[in-house]
Amino acid sequence: MEEAKGVVKHVLLAKFKDSTTPDQIEELIKGYASLVDLVPPMKAFHWGKDVSAENLHEGFTHVFESTFESVEGIAEYVTHPAHEEFANVFLPQLEKIVVVDYKPTTVHL
Repeated sequence: MEEAKGVVKHVLLAKFKDSTTPDQIEELIKGYASLVDLVPPMKAFHWGKDVSAENLHEGFTHVFESTFESVEGIAEYVTHPAHEEFANVFLPQLEKIVVVDYKPTTVHL
């Protein structure tokens, strides 16, 4: 197995509160995506909604994935003023959240 060099993924699973409207969610997603231009270590952002037929999502409806070049880059992102400002708006709209950071690993068969 080979760990990807210079790539660390930051994955956030979210369940929004019932009181958070679709328009609010759309604005929050745009705000999250804008962090790529504001936080230098953040290299990419993708998001999506759960489409699994397995129904094992435990209420989590949205997935947000950010790409960084290093674990140190994620640490810088977490304390960056733009991230902190966004988190103060985003987090109160969530009922549940899970965050996982990992280094992608390729399996060579």
